[in-house]
Amino acid sequence: MSDTNPVPIRERTRRLAQTELTAVAQDLFAAQGYDNTTVDQIAAAAGMSKRTFFRYFPSKDDLVIGKYDLFADRMAEALDARPKNEPVWESLRRMFDITLDYVQDEHQRARSEAMDEIVRSTPQLYARYLEKMQRVQELLIGRIAVRLNDDEHDPSDPRPAAIVGAAFACMQAARHAWFASDRSEAFGSYLDDAMATLKIDRASRITAIAT
Repeated sequence: MSDTNPVPIRERTRRLAQTELTAVAQDLFAAQGYDNTTVDQIAAAAGMSKRTFFRYFPSKDDLVIGKYDLFADRMAEALDARPKNEPVWESLRRMFDITLDYVQDEHQRARSEAMDEIVRSTPQLYARYLEKMQRVQELLIGRIAVRLNDDEHDPSDPRPAAIVGAAFACMQAARHAWFASDRSEAFGSYLDDAMATLKIDRASRITAIAT
């Protein structure tokens, strides 16, 4: 396992509070709509004051978009936890394990889809969402670059961005295929199949595997 420093207790506490607020807000959004839900209502449902709410999120919009920051942090931590000598493609596949519940668990999936619909239908939120998704990949690209270049980040090396982009494309392909299926098979199997269509050689070049 990696020797990465653990997340400080204060930061873990902050993330737990943000996660709880997000879950409470998602339920309210689903019940009464995004525009009809106020910060006061979210704070009250979470058992805290409005002032405390603002310690964790500057606004209601930030609460919605904040889940993507949490997602980025969890992805980066999951990748950091993988053995440094593990092939990067395998590390990325195992990193994606944190997404399985969001797809397979019916309640979590319903919440996630409701939030995604809010984001897609609100222009200012969608613009910020695209920025956050870019941050997710940039966090991972830097980490993959360090692994490929002996602990150095070479910005002129196109391989890390290509590898991370390909991994995310595989995840999206698996997700679409799983939703189109009867869902009798675990989503993880679809993710395995999608990522198995590509391989990375010793020079970290991506090759498609014909079947």
